[in-house]
Amino acid sequence: MSDHLPYNSPPVEPSIGIGVLHLFGKLGPTADPQAIAAAANEAEAEGVQVVAVAVLGHKADLAFMVLHADLWRLRDFQTAVRRGGLDIVDSYVSLTEMSEYAAGLPEETKQARLYPQLPPEGKPAWCFYPMSKRRNPEQNWYELSFERRRELMYEHGASGRKFAGRVVQLITGSTGIDDYEWGVTLFCEHPDDLKEVVYTMRYDEASARYAEFGPFYVGMVAPVERVANRLMGQ
Repeated sequence: MSDHLPYNSPPVEPSIGIGVLHLFGKLGPTADPQAIAAAANEAEAEGVQVVAVAVLGHKADLAFMVLHADLWRLRDFQTAVRRGGLDIVDSYVSLTEMSEYAAGLPEETKQARLYPQLPPEGKPAWCFYPMSKRRNPEQNWYELSFERRRELMYEHGASGRKFAGRVVQLITGSTGIDDYEWGVTLFCEHPDDLKEVVYTMRYDEASARYAEFGPFYVGMVAPVERVANRLMGQ
């Protein structure tokens, strides 16, 4: 990217955490898998984390999850893969964050949420979905007291901890940035782990009563060259 996209703009960075861009694209007959792979490799050489995913289903062929503190780097990556022929059909923008209910977590856990290192080893099954909390008259999350919200989120977190070691979850914040309030990305060893963790946690009151979910994307994480070439039948 650096040969064509000089970084002559001041960085645009969050005061804490890093930017996260999910791109979902389709590969047409003129797509160049080598150019797309080169864009990903060059971005990684410049410090951008790039996760490539072969997407199942009609919504997309290829997904990228890219992370960097400077949002310009994410924008440049988007430009580079489009130049390689990736037709972007959906996207999601968010920032890593610490939940307001997580003040007592160990510092190591906080750093892992704010500055994750992805993808995790040995977990090729992947899922992404956005979500928000309801604001209905009888189901308004934001009318609950902080203490009640914290109690419900602790219950929700306890359900998630049952999957420790099986599921790596990254929740990123998107209030005021994209259409939903959070983006949820899951990495698992087996695809049925994805199904089980989402099913289990939907029974918690924080989810069953107050959560709204957006579209789900599911696929397999692999090196970008392998993903691009396989999708192009090469």
